[in-house]
Amino acid sequence: MKLSHRLTALASLSATPLAAAPPGPVVNAPAGQLRGTSEQAINVFKGIPYAAPPIGSLRWRAPLALPRWAGERPATAFGPACVQPQAKTPSVYSNDPMPVSEDCLTLNVWSPAKATHAPVLVWIHGGALVTGSSREAMYDGRRLAERGVIVVSINYRLGVLGWLAHPWLSRETKQRISGNYGLLDQVAALTWVHDNIAAFGGDPANVTIAGESAGALSVMYLLESPAARGLYTKAVAQSAYMISMPELRRSVHGAPSAEGAGQMLSGVLQAPDLATLRGMDAQALTDRAAAAGFGPWGTVDGQLLPQQMVDAFDQGKQAPVPVLAGFNQGEIRSLRVLAPKPSANAAAYEKQIRDRYGDLADAFLHLYPAADYAESILATTRDALYGWTAERLVRKQAALGQPSFLYMFDRGYPAMDQAGLHAFHASELPYVFGAFDGTPPNWPKVPDTAQERGLSDAMLDYWASFVRDGQPVARQAPVWPTFGTTGNYMHFADRPEPKTGLMPGMFDLNEAVMCRRRATGKIGWNWNVGLAAPKLPPKTEGCS
Repeated sequence: MKLSHRLTALASLSATPLAAAPPGPVVNAPAGQLRGTSEQAINVFKGIPYAAPPIGSLRWRAPLALPRWAGERPATAFGPACVQPQAKTPSVYSNDPMPVSEDCLTLNVWSPAKATHAPVLVWIHGGALVTGSSREAMYDGRRLAERGVIVVSINYRLGVLGWLAHPWLSRETKQRISGNYGLLDQVAALTWVHDNIAAFGGDPANVTIAGESAGALSVMYLLESPAARGLYTKAVAQSAYMISMPELRRSVHGAPSAEGAGQMLSGVLQAPDLATLRGMDAQALTDRAAAAGFGPWGTVDGQLLPQQMVDAFDQGKQAPVPVLAGFNQGEIRSLRVLAPKPSANAAAYEKQIRDRYGDLADAFLHLYPAADYAESILATTRDALYGWTAERLVRKQAALGQPSFLYMFDRGYPAMDQAGLHAFHASELPYVFGAFDGTPPNWPKVPDTAQERGLSDAMLDYWASFVRDGQPVARQAPVWPTFGTTGNYMHFADRPEPKTGLMPGMFDLNEAVMCRRRATGKIGWNWNVGLAAPKLPPKTEGCS
């Protein structure tokens, strides 16, 4: 090439701009370098793996930590949801189809761009331990992050892949236990947060675990589990349920042992050995297990979950941390499958209740009268699952000397009330996250009005303040008193309003029923209440 041609070529190259680096914030965490995206003053990192993919030989094993990855990893898209049954019957909770995979152990981070030592909220999604994902738009952490909170949302294994116990699996471990893989995932995610969140501007010594429904159930598992101790400092439980749990090898409280349930399932699946189960397609296995009636629950294994939750909390063995807990007035309006079939009339209702509740029938009918038995049926199941649990949680934490805050969400708006869904299960979520535009397609649309935004702003303030320092405080809203000795709570309806004495008699009745059933060792406590209740056991020493 002639010299003049070479000079021309060099000039041309020098005039060509170098490729620009991709936009977005970069963090260099112990796990590796990540590039995310910016949403105004909020940095967002999506789809971050916190453990090795639980696939192949790692199916039904404790999650394994990942080595530091090399180079820069893009964190601009949510990871797939964990494998779950695909919905066939539409409901208010049905979402548009989303990608699912067995390789799903990821988390997402919303962080204020200039965060330093910021408080951290780790969000655990609901879905009965069967469905759900951290990628759901209703869990967008931006508005909480705008209040100075780093929000982390996590995936964890679901259904049979997350909660199967079986003698084959127990024999593989040194502890001779199995099940609770979804709980182990949650502990692994919290460990990742502890080790890495400082790189995002977070304070690993100020972490709050939070969740709704099965996410709140998971919060209670974590409060009990010794494996999670020290990984969080506060807890939020929205619509939790402290029901009886299966035990690993013993049939108790009317439920088969967890290993026994696993053996029944492997028989239904005609799996002769563990290799066959591990070789099954994840979606087919999940669907067949659900069709066979497999119910995922945390298992009392003596180690991860040492005992029944009610016993652990009675004995003060749970983590001594501040708690914010509550439930919704209309929980069962969207969960009518949990409510028993109504009686033919009021007289039949009263007769059935008296037959089932014996010496507690008068107290029951005072709370859940025959005159409005259709509404009473919904209220009975609501209180046995969610109302009693919320009050029990704050009572037990208060007994440990911890600040504890109780609420009831009672907000209705036109589209919700017209659908007969006043304050239904999970309807507080758009207000807690401020994500009115993130609700599923069949959800009654939240009106984006000054009144609804005002209530949401107050709830965002309360939640963010609790995450920050354990005291829920909101601008231009009332002081939220601790539960204390007088039973204080916050009533969220048109506006936040502090009140005292939530549903007098509700807690005492449900506590007495649970206590008598527990004493027999043969009857569980869950949604088998009201018209679906077995005959109440006789008065028992130690039970009111």
